[in-house]
Amino acid sequence: MAALLAAAASVAHGAVTSVVLVHGSFADGSGWKPVADILKHDGYAVLVVQEPLTGFAADVVATRLVLDRAGPCVLVGHSWGGMIVTEAGTHPNVRSLVYVNGFQPAVGETAGGLQAKTPPLSNNVVSVGGGFVQEKPETFRADFAADVPESVAHFMSISQAPITAESFSAKTSVAAWSQKPSYAVVSTQDRMINPELERFMATRAKSQTIELQGSHAIFLSHPKEIAALIEKAATAAQ
Repeated sequence: MAALLAAAASVAHGAVTSVVLVHGSFADGSGWKPVADILKHDGYAVLVVQEPLTGFAADVVATRLVLDRAGPCVLVGHSWGGMIVTEAGTHPNVRSLVYVNGFQPAVGETAGGLQAKTPPLSNNVVSVGGGFVQEKPETFRADFAADVPESVAHFMSISQAPITAESFSAKTSVAAWSQKPSYAVVSTQDRMINPELERFMATRAKSQTIELQGSHAIFLSHPKEIAALIEKAATAAQ
């Protein structure tokens, strides 16, 4: 009975009980599994957005649909997912945001514009037809996932989710990080988004930031550290 009363009180006070994870381009939600397993073990409900990558607006809609049923939550975005959580993070269920090697745009900025100002070390994104682009499979491991097992990186390269090229010119209309607490992870060996750009965006947003030695796929190589930062965000939001 006491446990039921405590749970009810927690919900009444808007305690953060769930985490919503948003993947980036050239990936899908399954990459979050190591982080999700830790969060679930620690008592959080985890929801993973499988955004279509068919356009910025469609990706935001997909995320908001998950947020509608998430309850009080921490919203986490990796890479391109940072653009999405910046726009969708004004949702009333979102208590705080976590950016994992993610874009943190200001209002009116685009992912392409941010990349142009501080270019990444890799430039191996190619057209695959129909207005979609992806990372070259032969350079995928070196550019995206250098610190994960070769077999895992290879499967990621052949199962990567292409994104519409026009997505990178889509402008944000809001910046949720200006309204809610934010946290950020910077990967020092990221070749897809320049670490200096990640630092600039995190500093501008006044995000509590950690730096990890690893690739763009830091959620696979350092899941414990990523989960710990997410849980810190959840605890602080109580």
